[in-house]
Amino acid sequence: MANLFSHRATKEHAMTHYLELPGGRLAYDDEGDGPLVVCLPSMLDLRSQYRFLTPLLVAAGYRVVTLDQRGMGDSDAAWPEYGSTPLAHDLMALLRHLDAGPALVHGCSNGAGAAVYAAAEAPELISGVVLSAPFVRDGEAGLAQKLTQALLRVPGLARPLYMSYYPKWEPKPPADFAEHRARLDASFRRPGRAKVIGAYMGMSHAEAEARLDRVAVPALVIMGTGDIDWPDPVAEAEWVAGRLGAEVVLLDGAGHHPHVEFPERVADAVTAFAGSLPR
Repeated sequence: MANLFSHRATKEHAMTHYLELPGGRLAYDDEGDGPLVVCLPSMLDLRSQYRFLTPLLVAAGYRVVTLDQRGMGDSDAAWPEYGSTPLAHDLMALLRHLDAGPALVHGCSNGAGAAVYAAAEAPELISGVVLSAPFVRDGEAGLAQKLTQALLRVPGLARPLYMSYYPKWEPKPPADFAEHRARLDASFRRPGRAKVIGAYMGMSHAEAEARLDRVAVPALVIMGTGDIDWPDPVAEAEWVAGRLGAEVVLLDGAGHHPHVEFPERVADAVTAFAGSLPR
């Protein structure tokens, strides 16, 4: 049975809530009133990735919950497994715990894969999915990418290598980029987290891809044309949308975190999509 805990946190979060699960404890924020939107940040980032989008959605009349993935931020680090499929199970547990009716799920990167998995397995919990920079299948990695992934499994190299790569995901960085990056780096330096980056490197999205045809809820795909994680991000967005019968919103020049670089445009797209969902 999931249990809820909360405590006063740092300036970054006025209140942090905790969900206790058999393998560990997950941290999340819960702000606003209205229809529920649950936001999953990209792999190896913090829930504060939604620091710009959340207030816009709250102002538009939504309740917004943002989650730290396993091993990240204020969530525990000693989990038996990491990745899209474990995140999907965490998402379903969180939605059942919140018990606020079907939610709109906004998932970025592997968070999108988790949203697809959960929508297929528990459609009663989800009213729609927003797939931002979505990883819902495994891409073909080149030699350089395979070498980088191998190095990211080495504890002594993983953190500095990952942090040096991080700016490539936000080619149009916000004014507080350095501050957020410093918080992320500090998260990796917490006790017990030396192997977290490497643990995510073996992640597969095959189970999400296998469930694409079972997703019956409405979907929206948001992709930045400058997303370096795909050789052709526009083609990938169109492929995902074609499998789901989804709309596509393309953001010119945006990278792997479109809601950080263009929060107003993403908020407009999300609220328009949310308004079209059956109540």
